[in-house]
Amino acid sequence: MMKTDLLLRQTRMHFPRFDADEVDIAPIEKGGSDRRFYRVRCSAEQSVILVKYNLEREENRHYVEIARFLERHGIRAPKIYFHDPQEGLIWIEDLGEKDLFSQREESWLVRCLLYESALDQIAKLHGLDEKTAESIAASLPAEFNAALYIWEQQYFFENCLGRYFQIEQSTLKRLAALPVLREIADQLDAAPRVLVHRDFQSQNIIIRNGQAHLIDFQGMRPGLAQYDLASLLYDPYVKLTPNERSELTEYYRGARGKNETATDEESDLLLQLCAMQRLMQALGAYGFLGLVKKHQHFLDYIPDALLSLRGIIEGIGGLDPLRSVLADLP
Repeated sequence: MMKTDLLLRQTRMHFPRFDADEVDIAPIEKGGSDRRFYRVRCSAEQSVILVKYNLEREENRHYVEIARFLERHGIRAPKIYFHDPQEGLIWIEDLGEKDLFSQREESWLVRCLLYESALDQIAKLHGLDEKTAESIAASLPAEFNAALYIWEQQYFFENCLGRYFQIEQSTLKRLAALPVLREIADQLDAAPRVLVHRDFQSQNIIIRNGQAHLIDFQGMRPGLAQYDLASLLYDPYVKLTPNERSELTEYYRGARGKNETATDEESDLLLQLCAMQRLMQALGAYGFLGLVKKHQHFLDYIPDALLSLRGIIEGIGGLDPLRSVLADLP
């Protein structure tokens, strides 16, 4: 990891106004990312965020192209000030520290408007036409397909049920082989794709001047709109009531308008299946990040995510063995 004094020198090279004695650089703790974030400040009014990314990870190298793509299409995200691809450094707009997660204790009257602002932005992304989506395709990771959905399921069995709850391997193999899981992956694979954020949850939505801005979008790819919607509505970091989820689902449908081709019934089913997938992925990530990467605070979110997953799979046929195992977990 680069020393902060070197990062500060790099910043001063590209931004002469930061060549003052009182400039400071402070690391920002950000989730389980392999990237490092720093806030570089030369006054109360002037600051930038410096991102140091892993050159070996393909999706990190495309962050800048995706950010500029979003800006071209009127989707709010941090502006790119300078990119040094040789060093893996990006200087971006500092949108502040207020994210949707930080507002979780506010009244629903306040939060609802912030969620609606976030849904406006994601609906705009989902509504981009096929030709526009193809223009960024070369900079995106592999699309969501049956293989990726199956990988999410296996990630859950391995890192949550296996690594965290210590379920026996024979049981995990039996659960992973349930035919309905493959059928769900194939069903989602067959549905029409749009561009999705991939990690559309409260900590990846920055609120500035009452408006939502998207961050951590380097995993953007073709997938199902309902996957993004499920990521927000069943976000383990924030508790939403069933009524709040219904209200936001209806708002999203209104924001999509004519771009939404599925019926409400079809969309509800896809949302349920995507919620199952997303919660499996999140639970797998919490187990992996908490136990392998030693970011133990992620383990705190397993109970709420598991509770949501239990509720979701209640309405999905063919998952009785999984329901039984989840019911017995502490």
